[in-house]
Amino acid sequence: MTFDNPILFFLCSIGVFNGFLASFYFIFFSKEKRVQNLFFGFLLLVLSLRIGKSVYIIFTEKGQRDLSVVQIGLVACFFIGIALYYYLKSSVENIKKIPISWKIHIAVLAIIIALICIIKPYKSNVTIWNGYFIRFFYSVWGFYILISGFVLKDVFRKLFVKNEKLTTSELWLIWVFIGNVLIFTAYLVGYFYLYLVGTITFSVVFYVLLIFLLFRSNRENVFKDIPEKYASKKIKTKEANALVASLNSVMLEKQFHKNTNVKLIDIAKELQISTHQLSQLLNDNLGKSFAFFINEYRIEEAKQLLKENNQFTLEAIGFEAGFSSKSTFYATFKKIVGQTPSAFKKQYK
Repeated sequence: MTFDNPILFFLCSIGVFNGFLASFYFIFFSKEKRVQNLFFGFLLLVLSLRIGKSVYIIFTEKGQRDLSVVQIGLVACFFIGIALYYYLKSSVENIKKIPISWKIHIAVLAIIIALICIIKPYKSNVTIWNGYFIRFFYSVWGFYILISGFVLKDVFRKLFVKNEKLTTSELWLIWVFIGNVLIFTAYLVGYFYLYLVGTITFSVVFYVLLIFLLFRSNRENVFKDIPEKYASKKIKTKEANALVASLNSVMLEKQFHKNTNVKLIDIAKELQISTHQLSQLLNDNLGKSFAFFINEYRIEEAKQLLKENNQFTLEAIGFEAGFSSKSTFYATFKKIVGQTPSAFKKQYK
């Protein structure tokens, strides 16, 4: 089914046109060369390509359509959820440089899609694309929307906490996420009922976000780093005490300090809290860095081994306690205990 109403064409295409302009700005011309701006530009680009494909199909007669345009639009659909996920994740975590793992992830997905386009091009495999591939692309889009919501869980939580106020940057991220959910939902509805719904929804979402920028007095902060979570205040004493008790219990049970490569996220997962909460507990409530906290446990382990006056060498005791080298063990032990391991051991002979 095609349309030739000029007003309808304008409503559907205006968002696409401005989406392309905005995407080029954030990718190539933005003054602040930030990872977040790059992913936001990428998100706008793939959305604009996908919606542009829809506008092309709606307002072009079936026999006159260039199927290469259709294929480009469908490929862009595959990357929408991925672009959204990395934009939100890089914003929430204040990423300064794209991690290698992210580059590999995106590259692998791009190679997979490129192989599909080469082996099974849309022109000669229309039935397969309109059946299996479209469903697969929509499934990927939906999956990344779900995990994008998980990325924003701490931001959404602040909506229901009286004493915590959302920053403009955090509110912006929520609106971007909701906008993508609406566009995805509109396309699901359009897939079964009216295809036009998705294109109009994109234009509406685009201009709602634009109005948000125009009417926020501190809109200059939208595309800058959001504040570190919970950095301005400590966790309440009662909650902090409970967390500390759980933390000590987990440390004794799992013996994390013996793992030379232990990371903050490993312990946070065991406690079922975010890395930001654990970091805040250590830094603001306990006044310790993560490294110092782990080393305290390692020193206590080493002290116990030294007291037992066993036949282990001092180097072996350091490794057993979780230190990666003899020099690190000696330096850390003297800093925390105030004397060398050998001097400490002599007291218990």
